[in-house]
Amino acid sequence: MNKQQIKRILKISLITASIGSLYFVPWILVKAWILPLPNTIQEQLEECIADGFDGMIVYVDQAGKPPAFYAAGWHDRKKKIPANPNALFKIGSVSKLYVAVAVAKLVNDKQLTLDKTLAEYLPELKNRIENSDKITLRLLVQHRSGIPDFTRITGYWEAPPKENKDNLALVLDKPADFEPGEEYGYSNTNYLLLGEILDKMLGYSHHQYINEEILIPLGLKNTYSLLSEVNIDQVMSGYYVGYEDDLKFNDFINPAGSMIATAQDVGIFLRALIDGSVFKEGEQEIYSSIYVYEHTGLLPGYQSFAKYYKDIDTVIIQFNNTTNFDGYDWNLAEIIYGRVVKIVRKRRR
Repeated sequence: MNKQQIKRILKISLITASIGSLYFVPWILVKAWILPLPNTIQEQLEECIADGFDGMIVYVDQAGKPPAFYAAGWHDRKKKIPANPNALFKIGSVSKLYVAVAVAKLVNDKQLTLDKTLAEYLPELKNRIENSDKITLRLLVQHRSGIPDFTRITGYWEAPPKENKDNLALVLDKPADFEPGEEYGYSNTNYLLLGEILDKMLGYSHHQYINEEILIPLGLKNTYSLLSEVNIDQVMSGYYVGYEDDLKFNDFINPAGSMIATAQDVGIFLRALIDGSVFKEGEQEIYSSIYVYEHTGLLPGYQSFAKYYKDIDTVIIQFNNTTNFDGYDWNLAEIIYGRVVKIVRKRRR
C-alpha cells in the first residue's frame, strides 16, 4: 500500500468518524452552525430566539463608530416585556475582571503583595486549606492554587448557600486538586478568598473599593456589586429549561460572580481595561502579569461573553438568559457569539 492510498483511507476514516459523531451532537447546534450567516446582528439574535433562548442582548463598540445595541426575545417572559438592550444583567464570572483590577491597584499601592501567602493573609485558614502556606495571592488570581471549586460540589446548585462563609465551608479540609503553581484549575473559591483578603486589608468592603476606584472614575452608573443594590424590575429575567420560576430573584453574593451591569457598562469597562484607562501608572503592568483581558460568565439562567478583537478594534458583549441541565445552551451561545463576530468583521469590509 503506497502513501497516497494510506492518505486516502485516513481521509475517508476521518470523514466517516466526523459524520458518525454528529449522532451525539444536539441537532440545534448543528443547525446554528451550518445556517447561512445573516446580514445583520438583529437577524442573528432573532434566529437564536427561535432556537430556544428566551432573551438576548448584544452590545458592539467598534472604534470610530457609535456603540450599537441589539436585543431580542423577552426581558420578562411571564409579563411579556420585550428584551431591553439597556437592562441590568447578572454578569457572573465577568465580575472576576473587576476583582483582578482591584488587586492590581492595591498591589501597586503596596497594600497587597503578590507573593504573600494565603496563610499569611488569612491565618485562621492555615490548617483548613491544604498548601495555604504555599498558595500566594498571585496563584489565587491566576487559578493556579489547587483549591477545589465550591460550585463543583455535588448538588451545589440545588440549594446553594447564600453566605460566603457557608460556601467556603464546603471545601475546607478537602484535599487539594493539585500542587500550587503546578497546573491551572478554574475555581470560584479563589475569588471568594480574594474578596475576604481585600476586605480584611482594606478594613471595609471591596465592593466599596471597586465602586470608588473603578466604577465612579469610568462613569459606570449602571454597574452594581450586589443584587440587593438594584431595582429588581430592571434586571433581565433568567430561566432554566424545565423550571418555571424566574431566577433573577436568586441572590449570588460571592465576589466570584456577584455583579450586575448593563451590556454597555461592561463594554465600557472592557474597553478601559484594554486601552489602560482604568489604570493609574504602574497598575497595568501588574495586571497584565496576573490576569486575562476577557471573560465569560455563567449562573443559572444567565450567560455572558465579554471579549475584545484587536484586528477590528471592537468590544463585543453578549448576554443570554436561558440555561439548561444538558449544557448545550452554552455551546449554542458560543456559536451565536462567533457568528455575531463574523457579522461585525464582514460589515467592515
